[in-house]
Amino acid sequence: MTEFLGVSITEWIGYFASFFVLLSFLMRNIVTLRYVNSIGCLFFVAYGVLLDSWPIIITNVAIVSVNFYYLFINKRKPSEA
Repeated sequence: MTEFLGVSITEWIGYFASFFVLLSFLMRNIVTLRYVNSIGCLFFVAYGVLLDSWPIIITNVAIVSVNFYYLFINKRKPSEA
């Protein structure tokens, strides 16, 4: 099965990637934004692999890495009053 509703699976992955990245810009909470954006970027990595496009792969792996860093490694300490 290479098509669904007349659209290739590769294109669907690209559409999902675009949808999640766009959706992430509507988030008010930065943590939610980073999670949703990471989902979109991971779809873009898959899309780049299917297209054999290194610029798409490298850029989105870098963005996911930045999101991962801020979500899990560089957790801010609660501000002391």
